[in-house]
Order: sequence, then C-alpha cells, then structure tokens
Amino acid sequence: MSIQKKIVIIGPAYPLRGGGMSTFNERLARAFMAEGHEVRIDTFSLQYPSFLFPGTSQYSTEAPPKDLNIATVINSVNPLNWFRVGNDLRKERPNIIVIRYWLPFMGPCFGTILRIVKKNKFTKVICIADNVIPHEKGLGDKSFTKYFIKPIDAFITMSTQVLDDLRIFTSSAKALYIPHPLYDNFGEKISLTQAREDLQIAPLDFVLLFFGFIRKYKGLDILLDALALIGDKIPRLQLIVAGEFYDDQKTYEVQIERLGLHDKVQLHNKFITDAAIRSYFCAANVVVQPYRHATQSGVTPLAYHFETPIIVTNVGGLAALVPDGIVGLVAEPTASSLAEKILLFYQTGGEHFHPGLINEKKKYSWKVMTDAIIELAETTGKSV
Repeated sequence: MSIQKKIVIIGPAYPLRGGGMSTFNERLARAFMAEGHEVRIDTFSLQYPSFLFPGTSQYSTEAPPKDLNIATVINSVNPLNWFRVGNDLRKERPNIIVIRYWLPFMGPCFGTILRIVKKNKFTKVICIADNVIPHEKGLGDKSFTKYFIKPIDAFITMSTQVLDDLRIFTSSAKALYIPHPLYDNFGEKISLTQAREDLQIAPLDFVLLFFGFIRKYKGLDILLDALALIGDKIPRLQLIVAGEFYDDQKTYEVQIERLGLHDKVQLHNKFITDAAIRSYFCAANVVVQPYRHATQSGVTPLAYHFETPIIVTNVGGLAALVPDGIVGLVAEPTASSLAEKILLFYQTGGEHFHPGLINEKKKYSWKVMTDAIIELAETTGKSV
C-alpha cells in the first residue's frame, strides 16, 4: 500500500440524492478509506439553482452515511463561496484532490476553487471526467471547460470517447482511460422471484428494464418504437421504465398511446432509492440502454454487479463495456436494429450470457481506480 494520504473528493454526495455521481463518489471514498487514506468529500450546499434542475428534488430523504466524512460547503453560483472554499483547501494542503467534471456549468466554480488551491504548490488535482463535451449543448460550454481544465494535473476518463474529447482541449495533460468500476454497494443479487414480488411484476413476464433519469439523448422513444415493431412476437413482454423524467413525460405517454403499448409499458416515474435498485435489476430479463449518444453509463456497472444481461446501442463508450454476444448484445441506435436485438436476446435466452457476465465483471474493481489516481498524483510533476 502507498503511504497514507489526505484526499479530498469534490463532487455530488449526500445530502444530494443518490444517482450515479453521488453513489460513485461515496463508493470511491470508501475504497480509499479501506486502503488507509484519510478521506473527505466536499459536496454542494447548492448544486443547481432550482430553475436549472429538471427533477422534483435535489436532496435525499434517506439516512446519512455514518462512515463517511462529508462537508456540504460548495455553492455553485456564489463566487464569494468559491474563494472561501479554495482558500480553505489551499491552507489545508490535502495531498490529492479528486474532482468530478460532468457539466460546463460547473467550470467557473471548480476552475476558480482549483486555481486558488494550486497556489500552495503542493496539492495534486486529478479530474475524473464523466463528460468533456456535454450531452445537451449550451452557450459557454467551450470557454467554461477550458477555464476548468487549466489547473488540473491529470485526468481519468471512463470511456475512450471522453478521452478523445479531452484532447480537443488539452494535448499535453496526462490522461488515462479506466473503465467505470462496479457499483457493488446496493446489496447482493436476489432471486428473480423475490425481486418481482417486491415490484409486483408477474413471474412469467419477459421484462426489459430502462433505468435512470429520462432525457432525450437516452433514447426511450427509440425503444418504444422498437416495442411496436416487435408486436406480439414476444409473449408477455413488459418494459419497466424506472426513473424520474427530466423530459416532458406527456410526450412519451402520447407515443405509448399512439403505438398501442399501454399494456406493455410501466412508467415508474420516481427517483429510485438505493434500497430499491437491486429489485429492479434482479427482476429484469435484460437491461436496455437505447442511447442516441453517450460517453459511459453507470447503468452498465449496475447490470454487471447484479449479473443482468445488457443490450446497448453502438454509441460512445457503451459498446466497449458490453462484449457483443458474451454479456449482452449491441444494436445500432435505431428502432429496427433494437427490435432485432431484443428478439435475438429472447430467442437466445438470458442464461447464455450469465457465464460471460460473471467472468467479465472481474475486470472492474475499485482498486484499479484508486491505484490509478494515486499513481497519477505521484508521477505528475513533483511527487506529493
């Protein structure tokens, strides 16, 4: 093990609601703690102004994690706060700051904090970049990202596409591609029977799961069109859409009615709590990610953990994590291709993919991620 370090993770965490990044940051903190490092997460007192947040609430109703040191200190829209946080971190002199970057909106806040921290000429800043070019583009994206990138010592991306996107902004910074580790903190796999009892799903249904926040780029409309093409070729077909709508739900309801799918689609329009996640994944025959475009997805590591086969579209970094025919199937981002792959999966049977899932998931350990962060910090410039 490397020498104990003081590590600060900057990004979403409790009391912000779970979801991919909060879950990741908290799990990463635990991985560092298990290796003997001193870890704190600095999260947001205000992450988004309410008019920019498309969901119902930004805050968790679950009990706080008792094993983690989480400070709610960052206000994303208050420059006075940025200077205060930056100066506090500069004086504290953590060995490593691990900062998440997923949205240009955070560029001014994070970029200012980090510029101040770097004045101590000691702390190394490692960025885990979920996206460099956002899914939904807006004014100021490039300038905000350029501003953010300058004080970063090294980068980790969890898809090769983000690594390529990063090179548009910087050709000199050290950067590594490390696949998204498994989300293994939602309990062990349970039986399909038990999971379906939990969710009141019929035991003989053939269940597709679309999981996560619903946004245009995730292609739920493509999946609905695919179901219409499948028609009655798969008996007792059910699509469970589990997640909060960040798009207009009415648009999808109209599409469901127009396609005659009201008896084949269940909309669980709510934030899925940590406690309920395993029931959804264990109740599904297959997880479907019909994205129009993507970098990486936290849904795939969840499917791996619960050993649920996956159908993804061949966009961004999705297909790289889903060996075709081994852990699932890869479709093109069209309704016809998706329908073809869903039918092929049904005809092949989910059991075919289980050995591949069990073997492939071994690659995605948290130690690979923590080792990479420590190594980047120790080999970038002067060792910390």
